[in-house]
Amino acid sequence: MVFADLFFLYIFLPLVLIFYFLNKNIKYKNAVLIVFSLLFYAWGEPMVVFLLVLSTIVNWLLGLQIDKHRDDKYGKMALAGSLVFSLGMLMIFKYLGFFVENLNLIPFINLPVPKITLPIGISFYTFQILSYVIDCYWGKVKVQKNYFRFLLFVSLFPQLIAGPIVRYSVVEKEIDKRKTTVTDLADGSCRFMIGLAKKVILANNLWTIVENFFGGDVSGLSVFATWYTVLVYAMYVYFDFSGYSDMAIGLGRIFGFHFDENFRYPFICRNIAEFWQRWHISLGSFFRDYLLYVPIGGKIHGNLNLFLVWFCTGMWHGASWNYIIWGLYFGIFIFIEQKIGKKRMKAIPTVVTHIYSKIIIIVGFGIFYFEDFTQLGNFFKNLVGLNGNALTDTIATTSMINNCFLLIAAIVACFPISDVISKYFDKNEKSITIGQSLKVAYCVSMLVISSLMLVDATSNPFLYFRF
Repeated sequence: MVFADLFFLYIFLPLVLIFYFLNKNIKYKNAVLIVFSLLFYAWGEPMVVFLLVLSTIVNWLLGLQIDKHRDDKYGKMALAGSLVFSLGMLMIFKYLGFFVENLNLIPFINLPVPKITLPIGISFYTFQILSYVIDCYWGKVKVQKNYFRFLLFVSLFPQLIAGPIVRYSVVEKEIDKRKTTVTDLADGSCRFMIGLAKKVILANNLWTIVENFFGGDVSGLSVFATWYTVLVYAMYVYFDFSGYSDMAIGLGRIFGFHFDENFRYPFICRNIAEFWQRWHISLGSFFRDYLLYVPIGGKIHGNLNLFLVWFCTGMWHGASWNYIIWGLYFGIFIFIEQKIGKKRMKAIPTVVTHIYSKIIIIVGFGIFYFEDFTQLGNFFKNLVGLNGNALTDTIATTSMINNCFLLIAAIVACFPISDVISKYFDKNEKSITIGQSLKVAYCVSMLVISSLMLVDATSNPFLYFRF
């Protein structure tokens, strides 16, 4: 089940809200969320819920052992057991086929490639579990001694399949004690509707453009068509993923949970380091806190750890070499910027840094898109006309003209315009009231438009659905 679906919007979610607010008892509320979260996760693929429950049982028990044997070898063994189990499950279901395919490239090796269906959301909930176990071992959080509260943390449906990767420390107190205020309901609902509009109105329509140009052989595309499409694709990924993050944060707020932000207008960055401080923040902070400063061979190796982080960042996104190359590609530019230094980077004219960062980011999304290396090679050649392709063409120009309002809306939405508007109305009680009324009207209109567009939707993809 996904958020951008009429069944979820007008049947599943209302049922959750009705049952949730029937009783003020926190145990009752948690039970309602657990039941509906497992139902949400099992929808369409009932068997995968058993894998989720198994992961929570094993890691909850190992967490108890870590707490009990914190200062002896058994605590370390429990930590190691949790890491091996969780990462092992991720490796089997997500990467085993990829590893076998690459082993088969070695002469005289011809192993059968396993066809394993990737459980939805496994990358997200595995990392949430790992953060909890490691933080327990480091003493940053208290072990959760109640299994069902731990199950709630892992399975909470607002962020289960699409993130953000929620740390246990963020919701630790809210699992046991929380309440939903009128402000939470209003702000959470508006945040959800805005995220829904990002997904349905912007992302889905941008994806149609991408499919038209990148859906087949790209070698014949003009230089303009290639740049145009990869720019549209970059915006599609942003609105698709950030839209779901907005919906998750909004739903969490409605139920009394306050998740951290996952995107902060990444395209306004001035360099690649800043881009990754604004893009998929929960993943970047995970690798920063749990991998960047991990001793290798007894000590921390700065550059080695840096590239290990970016290798893992790429691999997290998918079992394909283009994702690994994509991660290392950004790692190289982060490394270069570190060598240049913050002071020298700031001394570079702002216009230059903006142009540099946008070109690197947009080209990077081309690497992200093409899993086929032949197509990826043609993409790179197209960017500079090395395929003998034309500079421009009528089809791409017509597409841009026909979709000009969509493209303008998408570009505007990449900037913090809403923050500027909020500050404008945040002057006195009268203007605040006007601003809030306009915000509610805008959000409701986005819900209505999104709902109408979903009625006849033939394509409603979500890029991170199986990450």
